Amino acid sequence: MERNRRALAMGVLVGSLLTGGCGDAEPEPPRLRIEVVGVRPHDPEAFTQGLEVDGDVLYEGTGMSGRSTVRATDLRTGTELARAELPEPYFGEGITRAGDTLWQLTWQHGVAFARDPVTLETRSQAPYQGEGWGLCTRDGRLVMSDGTNTLTFRDPVTFAPTGSVTLRDSRRAHLNELDCAADGSVYANDYPTNRILRIDPDSGQVLGVADASSLLTREQRATADVLNGIAQLPGTDRFLITGKHWPTMFEVRFVPD
Repeated sequence: MERNRRALAMGVLVGSLLTGGCGDAEPEPPRLRIEVVGVRPHDPEAFTQGLEVDGDVLYEGTGMSGRSTVRATDLRTGTELARAELPEPYFGEGITRAGDTLWQLTWQHGVAFARDPVTLETRSQAPYQGEGWGLCTRDGRLVMSDGTNTLTFRDPVTFAPTGSVTLRDSRRAHLNELDCAADGSVYANDYPTNRILRIDPDSGQVLGVADASSLLTREQRATADVLNGIAQLPGTDRFLITGKHWPTMFEVRFVPD
């Protein structure tokens, strides 16, 4: 798979960087512990790229060329409400709902799809430069990742860029799936690791880091891919997290370690 090969290359690069000179050492952000409060089934065939909860609807975007989808399910029952497929050669990435639009990124094609949030039908498309990875909505603007340590802000209607911020404390992070939390912070998967970063999107400061490596059993990890997928449950301090080809979705809290 494309992302698997890239994960291997990135792992080698990160390893070589971490063994470099002591002068490049970064301050360690506060640690967060993941407290599991519930589990839900997850489609193990889903190459999860984006997760979003809006009211009682759970949206999930999946990737891989020729197999990319967007799905809407009832959060309470798991019943599928709608599904849309991306045509080849598009590789689906992050999703978010902004007002009456559900946005979906593509990985390397520089196209964002604006969808009807109920039917998931495509209304329009918007071009952008660079790669598309994660997406979330905060304070009337979109927050987008591109696999680097920079977040780009975009207009929720036109998708035009309006600014950016680069992480201050984790220069080697590869920000992937995003969730804009109710407290104003952004939670981000750090690809291809099991880390979840809590970020102040105004300053770029990393406010905390959580390790999700112990969530799956050894048997589950044998067939699962990387962590990818995070969405806060509205009105609570709990989040749903999952990954590519994970058989389980976890309901969790992030608490100080």
